[in-house]
Amino acid sequence: QAQLTESGGGLVQPGGALRLVCTASGRGFSRYASGWFRQAPGKEREFVSAITWSRARQFYSDSVKGRFTISRDNAMNTVHLQMNSLKPEATAVYYCGEGRENSDFYSYYRREGPYEYWGQGTQVTVSS
Repeated sequence: QAQLTESGGGLVQPGGALRLVCTASGRGFSRYASGWFRQAPGKEREFVSAITWSRARQFYSDSVKGRFTISRDNAMNTVHLQMNSLKPEATAVYYCGEGRENSDFYSYYRREGPYEYWGQGTQVTVSS
């Protein structure tokens, strides 16, 4: 049973930056794709970014494209989300998820369905 743990959240001023880290443990070797989602108070969880196992492809929501960068270190079992030029509307709990890299992932990576494992989330607050 895989376990995912997010870290790196906190309070930052508008225009600032944060780097989130998702650390995976307890799973055997497999090709897992990873994604970041966020959920603001009173809203549904929404897709932020995703990356394939090989790092060959990265995906971003329109709202973060050009400001956020997703990356991974498979040797360390970590996935990172570098968030720059943060805006107040980025305030949310950020979750990382993992799912097998298959046709379902490529078709539905913006949805929660392809992700088998989830972390508990880390709070990001953007406020002056």
